[in-house]
Amino acid sequence: MTRVTIDELLATARKELCRLQPDEALAAMRDGGALIDIRSDSQIARDGTIDGALVIARNVLEWRLDPASGHRHPRAPGLADHVILLCDEGYQSSLAAATLQQLGFARATDVDGGFQAWRQAGLPVREAGLPVRAPSH
Repeated sequence: MTRVTIDELLATARKELCRLQPDEALAAMRDGGALIDIRSDSQIARDGTIDGALVIARNVLEWRLDPASGHRHPRAPGLADHVILLCDEGYQSSLAAATLQQLGFARATDVDGGFQAWRQAGLPVREAGLPVRAPSH
């Protein structure tokens, strides 16, 4: 097997994704898409959450979503659903979305720029322990 760099692996993963800008991800959520936040607990504690997002740790994502898994999350989307992953900056989520496509989630993708881009776009964020904040524009 030929070794690839992480940049090559990421580029290959992204070729199969229809990545969404934060505002497109919000619209997709409103149309029934499943936004799944795969950030670490420390990132969530630092930056807050997005109302309506399902929080599933990256290290168990495939087990929580795969319909054949005995560890499937009760709110996990189906294989035909629009699955939108969100990490901190949009790198980890691209690799994870490509893996979900291999598991049969044909509409799996991610948010370009991740949570940081979502927040910079002024989209609603629930800060740790606070109610949802309305967009600033």
